[in-house]
Amino acid sequence: MEAPAAPHDAGDLQLTVTSPEQMRELGRRLAKLLRAGDLLMLSGELGAGKTTLTRGLGEGLGVRGAVTSPTFVIARVHPSLGDGPPLVHVDAYRLSGGLDEMEDLDLDVSLPESVVVVEWGEGKVEELTEERLQVVIHRAVGDTTDEVRHVTVTGLGERWGTVDLSVLAA
Repeated sequence: MEAPAAPHDAGDLQLTVTSPEQMRELGRRLAKLLRAGDLLMLSGELGAGKTTLTRGLGEGLGVRGAVTSPTFVIARVHPSLGDGPPLVHVDAYRLSGGLDEMEDLDLDVSLPESVVVVEWGEGKVEELTEERLQVVIHRAVGDTTDEVRHVTVTGLGERWGTVDLSVLAA
């Protein structure tokens, strides 16, 4: 038996975002690249803009319901208002276990027909699929009103190997 191949890294895209509206717009542009079965892992400090980005994704995907942080409900499903995939928005911040605890959410069942976005998913959802988009948002920490965010988007797996992420920089 051969060892599974390492995920293909499609490369990183580095972006600078200077306002919450720009973060939402990034989400709207990113939504145009997404299809059912896509997994996005978002990471960054508290207040970095993960939910703001996801709000833009929801707008771009045309889903029902206001996209807000699912911190206390853990996961929210936003059905499509058209013929696109639903958005499953997960906040794994309060989940201490790995994939075992995530399995209770049945993400493996939702993934094939949905776009699944997981905030704080590192070490918890990687086993769902080798093909995923990782978005890391860095912001200044401490007592600051600085709105500048540095965003790194990395496509992993064959699915993202042919996607031109540079369209996100438009």
